[in-house]
Amino acid sequence: MTGRPVFRSGPLRYATAERFGRPRPPASPTPATPAGAVCPQPPSRLDAVMGPPRDRRPQSEDCLQLAVTAPADRPARMSPGRPVLIWFHGGGFSSGAGILDWYDGGALAAEQDVVVVSVGYRLGALGYLLLDGVSAGNLGLWDQVEALRWVRDHIARFGGDPGNVTLFGQSAGALSIRLLMDVPEARGLFRRAILQSAPLAAGIRPADEAHDLGRVFAAHLGTDPRTAEPDRMLAAQARTAAEQRRRTGNFLIPPFGPVIGIGPLPAETGPPSFPEGTPEVLYGWNGDDMSAFPEGPDDTGSVAERTRRVYEAPLTALRGELERAGARVHGYRLDWRPPGSPFGATHCVEIPLLLGSADAWRNSPMLGDLDWAQVDAVGRRMRAAWAAFARDGAAGPLPTPLVALAG
Repeated sequence: MTGRPVFRSGPLRYATAERFGRPRPPASPTPATPAGAVCPQPPSRLDAVMGPPRDRRPQSEDCLQLAVTAPADRPARMSPGRPVLIWFHGGGFSSGAGILDWYDGGALAAEQDVVVVSVGYRLGALGYLLLDGVSAGNLGLWDQVEALRWVRDHIARFGGDPGNVTLFGQSAGALSIRLLMDVPEARGLFRRAILQSAPLAAGIRPADEAHDLGRVFAAHLGTDPRTAEPDRMLAAQARTAAEQRRRTGNFLIPPFGPVIGIGPLPAETGPPSFPEGTPEVLYGWNGDDMSAFPEGPDDTGSVAERTRRVYEAPLTALRGELERAGARVHGYRLDWRPPGSPFGATHCVEIPLLLGSADAWRNSPMLGDLDWAQVDAVGRRMRAAWAAFARDGAAGPLPTPLVALAG
């Protein structure tokens, strides 16, 4: 990494919450434990593609934490401050955490003179269970709103401009950002959005279906969800996922995720609404996104066919909706295929180009035979493109291996 020295905070607690309760700001701005904590979760289903995370963090429900990476030089009078990019991680609403070393924004902050915030939120049943008398649902989405409020109130201390915030996220994180466009409580908290491989057709469900899955989960759990041990919750979550696959034949949709019509989401998700000002959106997908996922009974065909169905077609339709709503929209397709990787331009392969370090991504199968210097050379160009968009909403000429998509 080259560029100015950077400061990366330890995990910072942006909110607290009781199990199945709405998040609230902490009583005092105390840091989290030095190691930080991740929401209780199973191993990622993409470990074979990405490799498991090299930093092993304790699991705890006290997981509403974020990390801030910023240039170390913070003049006392910096007005209006540096552009802020807030990262929402993927993981199918069941795994991941913003504080993982994969999501270290050091290179992005150092090279591009920006502030990077990486956010964790509640996952699985802890974040998205809908069950009468137990959980009102969409708690992970409420967590994300609370994190945006924290940034608004505190990011100036790190040299960031709370009036120039871009959300960027991948997979479930990108879908979250798309949904935040419709959340009234998020209006005015961000200006721009970057959606990386958002599974628009696979990650949300109607309330009646979510209620049914909540009852299935409760039956598998066999005890009060409000007091059950986390390991027992994860076991019931796995059995619920298996039953959902058996019922639907769908191997892609997680059992727990955002629910339409449950606070803070309105009953309809379109046309999109936006923060104040003219909205600006950069969206795209990877040419071989679906190589990361096995075929299922209702998802057959070549990788190209499945990628077109799950990512290209829904995202292309979203572009039309965004433009009709008055947004300035830029599209891309990533065709970067690391030599020696059996996965090609797969799901998640762009993340090392934006975030993380050589150590964090060491031995990642999706990077094939490339050494870090080769990865970083491509990443430097992509980081510059993302930061340019965050500064003023202009995508400009996208660097190879990104293919610009015309409207």
